[in-house]
Order: sequence, then C-alpha cells, then structure tokens
Amino acid sequence: MTEYQILNMFWMQAISNAMFQLGVFVLLWAALRGSLRIYDQGANLPTVNAMIYTTDTPVVVLDQQVTGVADAITAYGDLGNLFIPNNYPNIELSTDKMILEIQPRGGTISKLALEEFENFNDKPVPMILDGNTEFNISLNTKDGRTLNTRDFYFTHEIIEKDDAFLVSMKSSLSETQYFIFEYLFPKNGYLFSLSFKGYGVDQILDQNQSPKISWKTDVFRNSRSIDYENRYTEFTFGYEDDRVDYLSLSGDDSETRDGVRWISYRQHFFSAILIPQETISVADIKSKDLSGEEYLNKKFTKRFETEYELPKKTGEINSIFNFYYGPTDYVTLKKLDGDLEASIPMGWGIFGWINRVIFLPLFGFLSSFLSYGIAIIVMTIIVRLLMSPVTYKSYVSQIKMKVLRPDVDAITAKYKDDAVKRQQETMSLYSRAGANPMSGCVPALIQLPVFYALFSFFPVAFVLRDKSFLWADDLSSYDSILDLGFNIPFYGDHVSLFPILASVAIFFYTKMTTGQQPMPQQPGMPNMKIIMYLMPLMMLFFFNNYASGLSLYYFVSNLLTILLMLVIKNYIIDDKKIHAKIEENKKKPKKVSGFSARLQKAMEEAEKQKKARRR
Repeated sequence: MTEYQILNMFWMQAISNAMFQLGVFVLLWAALRGSLRIYDQGANLPTVNAMIYTTDTPVVVLDQQVTGVADAITAYGDLGNLFIPNNYPNIELSTDKMILEIQPRGGTISKLALEEFENFNDKPVPMILDGNTEFNISLNTKDGRTLNTRDFYFTHEIIEKDDAFLVSMKSSLSETQYFIFEYLFPKNGYLFSLSFKGYGVDQILDQNQSPKISWKTDVFRNSRSIDYENRYTEFTFGYEDDRVDYLSLSGDDSETRDGVRWISYRQHFFSAILIPQETISVADIKSKDLSGEEYLNKKFTKRFETEYELPKKTGEINSIFNFYYGPTDYVTLKKLDGDLEASIPMGWGIFGWINRVIFLPLFGFLSSFLSYGIAIIVMTIIVRLLMSPVTYKSYVSQIKMKVLRPDVDAITAKYKDDAVKRQQETMSLYSRAGANPMSGCVPALIQLPVFYALFSFFPVAFVLRDKSFLWADDLSSYDSILDLGFNIPFYGDHVSLFPILASVAIFFYTKMTTGQQPMPQQPGMPNMKIIMYLMPLMMLFFFNNYASGLSLYYFVSNLLTILLMLVIKNYIIDDKKIHAKIEENKKKPKKVSGFSARLQKAMEEAEKQKKARRR
C-alpha cells in the first residue's frame, strides 16, 4: 500500500461529511436522469377507462380535403359515406372530476380538463385541448386502401345512467355496415373506457392485417418552473408481469418493447394512462423534449407517441381501451387495479421501499391533522431523532480525530523522510487509541438510504401541490420572494428563500464538522475545505427552482443536525474524558491482528521494491 493510499484513509473522515450533502445530490441526480427503475408489484388490468382525440388536419389516403358528399365519394368511392362531414356540434359533458367535449370528426375527445385542480394560470388543468392529443385507429381494406378513424364522421347518442354517462358514436357505410366508438364515463372518477366495434365490415377489411393504434400527446406545462416540471415528466410503461421501465428524461428517446401492459404519459403531477384490455405484443414508443422549442412558447414540456397493432382476430372488430386521466397521486392510483402506482418514481430498490412503507404512511398520518408545512417539519424532526445515534457516533469519531491531531502531526514531523515508518506509526497510534478514520464514513453511508428516499419522496408528493406555508404559495413549486426580471444561468430568473436558508445551515454545519478533524493536504490534490465550502453554493443553485417543500425539509434537517451536535458537544460528550481515555489506551499494548501484520508487511515490501527501482 502506497503513502497516497494510506493518506486517503485519513481523508475519508473529512469526506464523510461531504457525503451527507454532495453524495446525496449526485445519487439523486443520477437516479433521476438515467437509472433503471424496476418495481415488484402486481399486474392486474383495470376494468374501466377511456379516451381519444383527433387533429383538425385531415389525413386522407388520397391527400384530398373532404368538404362535402361529392368530395367524400370522389376521394373514397364506395367508402365515402364514412367521411361525409356533418353539422353535429361537439358533445359537452361534465362529471364530478372532468369537463369533456367529444367532436363528431374522429369521434374523439377534443377537450378534457380536471375541474378540481388549477394550473399556474389559475385555470382547470388541461389534459386534452386545442389538438394536443390524437387517438387514431388505422384499418386496411382488401383492395389496399388505408382508413383512419380520425377522418370518420360520427353521429351520437347519449344515455345517462345513475353513476355514468354512456356515449355511443356511430359512423356508417350503410344500415348494416358501420363502426362504433362507445365511451363509458363514470360520474365520479378518473377512469373511463372506450370500446371500438365494427359491424358488417369484415367483408371490407383485410383480415390478414391487424388494425393499428396511434396515441400521441403534447404534454401541457402546468407549473411555474417548466425546467423543474420537465424533470418529472416522463414516458413510463409497465411490461411483463410486474416490471416498469421508462424512456429518457432528457432529450429524445425511442424504443420497441414487447409485452406492454400499460402506458403512462406522466406530466409530473398529472398522468394520462392507456390500459388496453389485452397486453400489447409489440409497441413502438417515442419521447421528444419540447421545453426548449421557442416556437411553442413554453406551452408544452414533452411529446409522447405510441403505436402498436391490435391482436389478430377473426370476425368483427371488438376492442376495449381503458384510460386514466387524473392526478399522479400514489394513493389514488393504488386503489386501481394494474399496479399503476408504479408509474410514480418513488425511488428504486430499498429507497422506493422506504418511501412506500415508511414515509408515505407517516406523512399521510401527520398531514391528516397538521398543515402540510408543519407536517414536513415534524416528519423531519422524527427522522433526525431516529438518526441521532448515528449522528452521535459520527461526532465522537470527529472528536477522537481532533484529539489525536497533535500526535499525528508529531509523527509526520519525526518520520518526514521515511514514508513507511510514518504510515506504520500513524496506524499504530489509531489502533492503540481506539480511533478509526473510516468510522466517520460508516454513519454517513447508513444515512444515505434515508436521505435519498426523502429526496425522491418530496418532489413526487402530489399532496403538496397548491399547499401554502409561510411565504411559499405552493410547496410543490419554488418559493419566489423576488422576481429578477432576467435569467441567471443555472440559477433562474427569481430568488427562492428556502434554498438560501438551507445553504446557510449547510455552511454552519460544514464549519462545525471541518473544525473537528484534520485536513491532510496531499500535493496535487484539491483542498478539501474549499470543496466542502462550495457545497452551500451548489445547494443554492441546485434548489432555486426545486419544490419549496424539499428545500424546507433540507433546511430543517441541517438545522436540527446542528442543534443535535451542539447538545452532544455541550451536554453529552466530555472532551477531557475522551482525551484521558485515549491516553490510557495509548499506553496499553495492542495485539497486532493478522490483517494488520499482513498490511504492515506489504507496506514494507512495497517500500523495498520502491528503493530497489531507484537503485
């Protein structure tokens, strides 16, 4: 083992505190941007759900604009009746959850807004509006033509039941040949169904070619910070029995996947989810980032596309599609069949388990009788108190290193020309004193799963949306106290207060911890104190556009850590007793373990080889 390697061991104590801050940031960012998330959950499909929509741009096989009966007959011949424009108005419906419009052309939903929720413009959250969504079924005829349902014109019939609206849309070739879209909208709920049926059309359609489904959506921006919202706007899908995967969060991405059970167009806090009645054998899926497209004026965040073929069947067409349009809320989705809650990035592996089993129920309980801001503070206090034994162990390790610093300096000065001897004596000192430079790293590593789980939890906690606390109007968005009127790269066009408070807390925490431990400086290596003092500045830039609830948590967490360390220092730990104990241990002979003996021998052999090469 070289001198550089040994010195690195001493560095670990200093680095341990940095791992609390920077390590969590790095892990969080890596997980959010590129890690594979796989969940082990059930896979039953929901039983109800539906939606569809069309574009105003006609997509006609013969590339002609159909404006009347004559044009329809000219363009489509014997199939022209499907494309004859009518003067039917859009169907308007309202349920307890949604405002809906269905247009006669295409028989698709032209408007769907969630009445319970408002976007940053104080309007009902739009899911489908102004042609942002298209749902189309392509059909192939025996004579080689392609028919698109988005070009069909439909008549309609509405039947109101006690708990639902049944909307039947009909496009006819003749009295005995026609296609039907049938919607079932429950009066209370976000899940609805769409069935597509063909009657008497098996003689027209090519039975050897399956109908092809195309579902496209430009995802609306619903939050003040489009960049922050875009980090959690994601194409997610369930496949096989219990697995979940996703397309890239950044940039454009596309894949072809087998065995797809459901597809989620997640818009951070709102989702459009397609759950077909039958598993999709092969799906072509795409994601495109639109947030940087200036011509879109920041109206949309991403564009999602899905295309797949229906399973081949003999006889008449009869397919059912289930749709969910509603909040990306874990509790709401958990109540539905089909493991749709797995579309929410609660964290992978143990991090997701901690959130689902511990933090989600705990926060739900606290927020049931406390305001959401107070609930965050109380939960943070609980977490910090539970982790206080780890904080205590870490602080004791820091104190020991501080006590031994003069001895380490003396050994360094005495054996400055003999690296092997200096390393041996230093390791012997630590061994006899009962101190370990690595012991400060262990508590930090133990806490990382908890901290990372919370970093994953707060950004996707739907319950924080539109909840105010102190000066923060929305705990799910940034807490701007000053609009700058101009943009600062990597910072933004505003000033958020909670990140400033969190950065100040990190600064004092760093100052306290770095003052307790030596900072050996190896030539050619960066100064650890400078790196650690940069962390508050990194925090300031990193979280200025993040959810204020997350910044509030981080501020309270670091403040509590400082208070715990002060209590430990002033009322629990006696520096003199620790020093006396160390001095007592130093006088006792310490049996050299087999590992230490082998390590010492290896160091001596390495030094001999080094001297031999110099000769």
